[in-house]
Amino acid sequence: MSDMGTGKVVVNRVMSLDGFIAGPGHAMDWFAEYLTPDTFPEVMAATGAMLVGRGTYEVAKRMSEQDTAYDGGAQFVLTHEPPDEPDPSVTFLTCELEEAVATARRAAGGKNLEILGADVAAQCLKRGLVDEILVYVVPVLLGDGVRFSPPGLGRIDLEPVVNVQSGAVTMLRFRVRK
Repeated sequence: MSDMGTGKVVVNRVMSLDGFIAGPGHAMDWFAEYLTPDTFPEVMAATGAMLVGRGTYEVAKRMSEQDTAYDGGAQFVLTHEPPDEPDPSVTFLTCELEEAVATARRAAGGKNLEILGADVAAQCLKRGLVDEILVYVVPVLLGDGVRFSPPGLGRIDLEPVVNVQSGAVTMLRFRVRK
């Protein structure tokens, strides 16, 4: 893809057709059969680091005990309270959001910084820190769960960049209008 090496901040989401990024009880196992690291390898190749919230980290940790982990470069977890037991695979950040994004961007080494997790992504969007939103639409209706954007996010205008089909998954890429 043409955006490699430009170091964008990208909110990356898997979403059910009815607009949920996690099912009831924050379940995220519903997309594993559709989306693997091989579905859109160019996205992982363009990613140099990931910034996630504590809740997403905990869910991903539980999932990775069952599945293969994604290699998106250095992983940072923004949290108010780091766990008692350190995790050598991630760096826990307790700083302000802007500083966390700057730290993770430096670690990305000119590649994209991927933002995962509803809360951290919404905070980044509210503060104008996001360049693009990447959505993988999976052919599932969940009916309930965690919505794509939380109440109170406010309007954010987007510009479509590209839509790509890979198997049953449709990837939508949008540029955030600033």
